[in-house]
Amino acid sequence: MTLKKTAWAVAVATTLAVTSLSAHADKKAIVQKILSSQQAALDDMSRNVAEQPARQLAAGARQILMQAVPEDKREATAKQVDAEIKKYLESAVPAVRASATKLSPTVLGAIYEEKFSEDELKQLQAMLESPILKRYQSLLPEMSNALLEKVVADARPQVTPKLQTAETNIRSILDKASGGKLSQGEAKPAAKPATKK
Repeated sequence: MTLKKTAWAVAVATTLAVTSLSAHADKKAIVQKILSSQQAALDDMSRNVAEQPARQLAAGARQILMQAVPEDKREATAKQVDAEIKKYLESAVPAVRASATKLSPTVLGAIYEEKFSEDELKQLQAMLESPILKRYQSLLPEMSNALLEKVVADARPQVTPKLQTAETNIRSILDKASGGKLSQGEAKPAAKPATKK
């Protein structure tokens, strides 16, 4: 009789464990589908993160172009600056995008699994109009901020040297086009000794 009870208990425990694992796997699969459907939004966020410093570079370069570069050299200089910014973006955007893609399952996936039930995830995946959609939208800032913080920290070592190279190259282009006005402005001239007449 004890053997029957033990076998029954083991069978029930095994069934419960398999059911629990299966439900967890189903939930993970739904989360993965949701993450896949959000790839375009992740790509947009990545592009924005990489473009922000490029916009700042471009704005600074425009100001210097107008103030320090002779008019006859502005167009050619602007094209060189644009080429540097494009070169930076071509390397920085993929680096940030790769970081976002790599981190989204652990950052966003964890939030989805913690904050939503499997049924809620199914509703979200189907994008039905329901109260859950409002709840999802209310969590978007938290999820975006969590991911953005991790992406910036993760991508910074790859992006910062690219940004510094672009800044140095643009400064050199602008200095050359302005006849050295930028480098002259950086070096403060030493006071000339007074000469007696």
